[in-house]
Amino acid sequence: MLLRPFAAARPLSHLLRKPRIAPTLTQVRYLTQADIDDPDMNGGYPSPPPQKRQFRDPYADWWDKQERRNFGEPVHEDHDILGMLSPHEYTHFTTGRAFFLMGYRPSAQRTFEGGLDRELGGVGAVLAPSHEEAGD
Repeated sequence: MLLRPFAAARPLSHLLRKPRIAPTLTQVRYLTQADIDDPDMNGGYPSPPPQKRQFRDPYADWWDKQERRNFGEPVHEDHDILGMLSPHEYTHFTTGRAFFLMGYRPSAQRTFEGGLDRELGGVGAVLAPSHEEAGD
């Protein structure tokens, strides 16, 4: 019963033949009047300027307070990059000021009366028992 499918199977010589490549027609695309009228190819949707929502006035009277936009205002096509939930731009320090602050030490060194050794217990301090001594 199992030998019948193997006996009727095609020999593998057909895999050794080179495939015949059928000739294809090249597609030539011409500009249409619609492409000229709508260069962004977005169906005539208005393209607002690319401005991050982070830099808009936070105290303005926005319809959507979190996204800082008004009702019906068109959204930029890169809204996922320009929206409020995108990573914020770091604008606290410029590069020059950051390099200047790297060498600056704003904190004062802390000193301990009698030294740090005495503050941490000194030579005669009672040490905490280890796990072996505690019986665990």
